[in-house]
Amino acid sequence: MQERKVRVRFAPSPTGPLHIGGVRTALYNYLFAKQHGGDFIFRIEDTDSTRFVPGAEDYIIESFRWLGITFDEGVSFGGNHGPYRQSERRDIYKQYVKQLLDAGKAYIAFDTPEELNAKREEIDNFQYDATTRLQMRNSLTLSSEEVEALIQSGHQYVVRFKIEPGRDVVVDDIIRGRVVINSSILDDKVLYKSADELPTYHLANIVDDHLMEVSHVIRGEEWLPSAPLHVLLYEAFGWADTMPRFAHLSLLLKPVGNGKLSKRDGDKLGFPVFPLEWHDPKSGEVSSGYREQGYLPQAVVNFLALLGWNPGEAHDEMMSLDDLVKYFDLSKCSKNGAKFDYVKAQWFNHQYLLQQTDEAWVPAFTDVLAQYGIASTPERMAEVVRMMKQKVIEYQTPQGETKKRNVSFVSDLMPLCRFFFEAPADFNREDKFIKKNWKESTAAEMAQFIDVLQTVTDFTVEGLKAVVDPWVEQAGLRPWNPWRICLVGAGLGPDMYELAAFLGKDETIRRMQYAISKLG
Repeated sequence: MQERKVRVRFAPSPTGPLHIGGVRTALYNYLFAKQHGGDFIFRIEDTDSTRFVPGAEDYIIESFRWLGITFDEGVSFGGNHGPYRQSERRDIYKQYVKQLLDAGKAYIAFDTPEELNAKREEIDNFQYDATTRLQMRNSLTLSSEEVEALIQSGHQYVVRFKIEPGRDVVVDDIIRGRVVINSSILDDKVLYKSADELPTYHLANIVDDHLMEVSHVIRGEEWLPSAPLHVLLYEAFGWADTMPRFAHLSLLLKPVGNGKLSKRDGDKLGFPVFPLEWHDPKSGEVSSGYREQGYLPQAVVNFLALLGWNPGEAHDEMMSLDDLVKYFDLSKCSKNGAKFDYVKAQWFNHQYLLQQTDEAWVPAFTDVLAQYGIASTPERMAEVVRMMKQKVIEYQTPQGETKKRNVSFVSDLMPLCRFFFEAPADFNREDKFIKKNWKESTAAEMAQFIDVLQTVTDFTVEGLKAVVDPWVEQAGLRPWNPWRICLVGAGLGPDMYELAAFLGKDETIRRMQYAISKLG
């Protein structure tokens, strides 16, 4: 038998921003498709019109555009299997609902919400299935004339899948192996609702996957309980031979404790759970995004790929999208949930920033400086980046703790680099660094140092060293920390020769004279 072409899909609902867990699911689908020379389909599940959120679909598309995850066909991408928006496929679904009804594989149910609630109160753990369906108001208990009369009178109804009990349903899962569920525990799921003339998720996905020739369904672990139902639906339609292979991915877990990663976890610990910043059109709430926080898309992709999949010791953690396509192995994805290590995400961003040229930092650095009312030339900004990108910064956690990490975002350069562009205006005499390094004799030593600097004609790193180093040795002084106080105002910054060369002779001497006047 000829092997099927690999075709996978990502089918989000436009009900809000795209969760980072959904991004990982899409990424794994993309990697699998590209590795096998297959197609990646973008489908929109919008059959629940009550949950539709304006702007969500555009947000999802823009998220993948930023991440560099491309689709071969689908909504906004075209293709030969459209339409790709489920709300535009109503007539298609109706044909398959009728097919199931005609074959006796499904039935029409007229039970009202009140009647269903009454039955739940009457029967503990009630579910609509083979043991209860004949007690309900449906086409199995009503005559065909009664059914037709109710439909003609405008009675709302649903179509339920008729599941036969007592059968072991086998799901062949690439990640989890052979999963067996007995059909007796399954309820007769609603497949179609007359109220909006739209199918539910279960029917729409089966029909779409079949008609769009999907070969593999790679989705989150939360959909595993519905897999047996989907197997039965494929069989009911006579499509068992073209049923896709399933692969259910593990959940992304909270960084601390148990449970699924949520927006609340991100808010609490100070990291985004959405790829882009999201402005809720209903509440006006703004949620942070990876792009706006300064993450590079390749860092986010690399980080996410390793949450639930391990390439093995033979491969470095740093992998480009092409590397990931080459080495990705769906069968080696973990069955267990992956804790969301947001500190590791910062590490990845640091590594990818260091791979960039100093000039590549400049556009983002320009925006950062503008927030402080500072403007500079691209050349000088690139020079600052070169001197400071390897530094360690202190930062405050949302819990008020002070911690240290590498420069992980371009925004970390401020206020770490403010002194490059603005001279210190005041000096805190209680600062430990100043208290330790500015003594009674320091002002006189700095004045002597100024006289030496006045003689330097080549105010470059090499020119400064050629004059200052011999003087330091002859005078027996160690002027470096007091000099840093003069130029920076604190115990941070780059090599002092590099800083002085960047500031230039006049500014260097001016700052030293000002510090002497202030500190005495």
